[in-house]
Amino acid sequence: MALPERSPECDNYLAGFGNHFLSEAEKGAVPHGQNSPQKAPLGLYAEQLSGTSFVMARHENLRSWLYRIRPSVLHSPFVRIANQSIRSKPFNEVEATPNQLRWDAFALPEMYEKVDFIDGIKTIAGNGDSASLRGSAVHLYCANSDMSDRFFYNSDGDFLVVPEKGKLKFATEFGIIALAPGEIAVLPRGIKFQVTLPDKSARGYILENYGPSFKLPGLGPIGSNGLANSRDFLAPKAAYEEKLSGEQSFKLTNKFNGNLWQAEISHSPLDVVGWHGTYYPYKYDLSLFNVINTVSFDHPDPSIFTVLTSPSELPGTANVDFVIFPPRWMVAEHTFRPPYYHRNIMSEYMGLIFGVYDAKEEGFVPGGGSLHNTFSAHGPDQATFNKASQDDLKPNYQGNTLAFMFESSLVYAPTKLAMDTSHLQKNYQNCWQGLNSNFSLDKS
Repeated sequence: MALPERSPECDNYLAGFGNHFLSEAEKGAVPHGQNSPQKAPLGLYAEQLSGTSFVMARHENLRSWLYRIRPSVLHSPFVRIANQSIRSKPFNEVEATPNQLRWDAFALPEMYEKVDFIDGIKTIAGNGDSASLRGSAVHLYCANSDMSDRFFYNSDGDFLVVPEKGKLKFATEFGIIALAPGEIAVLPRGIKFQVTLPDKSARGYILENYGPSFKLPGLGPIGSNGLANSRDFLAPKAAYEEKLSGEQSFKLTNKFNGNLWQAEISHSPLDVVGWHGTYYPYKYDLSLFNVINTVSFDHPDPSIFTVLTSPSELPGTANVDFVIFPPRWMVAEHTFRPPYYHRNIMSEYMGLIFGVYDAKEEGFVPGGGSLHNTFSAHGPDQATFNKASQDDLKPNYQGNTLAFMFESSLVYAPTKLAMDTSHLQKNYQNCWQGLNSNFSLDKS
């Protein structure tokens, strides 16, 4: 197992999770010693972006000061536009189901279709009601076109983006985030961004978090190191563009209260010359996750693979977790090594970035997904059970795998699109039907 080498690209970012950062694209853009001077430096406008209420406890208070060429109030009135395939809470198109569901990967758009990142979003499932700061949504994106004259921000939730195919470039108010499969990015609510596609097309997953902002999980008896380490999270350094729209106005799209709204804007809103604060987008390389696992027998619970968590009002119960199953050594003795059969109070959506998931070697494909709602039984299919029950339990490195899970304490209701699509595997339950009784009292 080789550890990834430090990329020179890291020099384009600020390292750390939850830090108070300061970044300037032009020297002197951020005022010294105060936030809102009578005249901001370089003729800029001072603007605060608050991700939490003003009186949130200091260690959880999220806000940044942005020093920009033009203030964010400069746009035309917003008007409603079509939601396309985006859905939001309350999720009541289709009843939530206890049935296990699985989908093949959705196809990329045809070349004659021009579909950007936002238009390419398809909502698969979600939870939470419209009156609470709680819940989450599972989306896929399939895109083949840059957002060349369009910008977006989300008033409803944070986007956690998980690329599966193709690189993404996020130009944000805070700077540039370059993202590839095997990495994730978090775009907090309210932050404007634009997505371009270096590889001409892209596909992946989005977890939209309506609840409290993501945190690192507590480590408990693990100690002060392990899992996703703070030092490996990267926030962008300040970068700006001073660009006018010309004859054709730019479009500023806002997801607001579950619907899409759009305004015209005569300039690029990515004109922040300097910023400081605790509220910003960030990325993380999943190959840097420090895996904790058994070195004796049995399985620790999959919570040890948690990268980020959005807590709920109930201590120890997440609004939604982001969990990964990365390359790792399997060394447990006297143990059925694949994930055990399970019924769980949490609801789980799983996806696959590359390789093979060890509980199901067939049928669960990169770009696809599965949904197992609260107390819906799940576990290895028949072929995996038969093989793992007979395996020689030598140390084994599972290198060809990177699966993940969005796990929520609320039930996920699928969308009509998710239930009507031809990508839904109608015979998913068949993978367990060959699990025969092996019960015997014969001890010979």
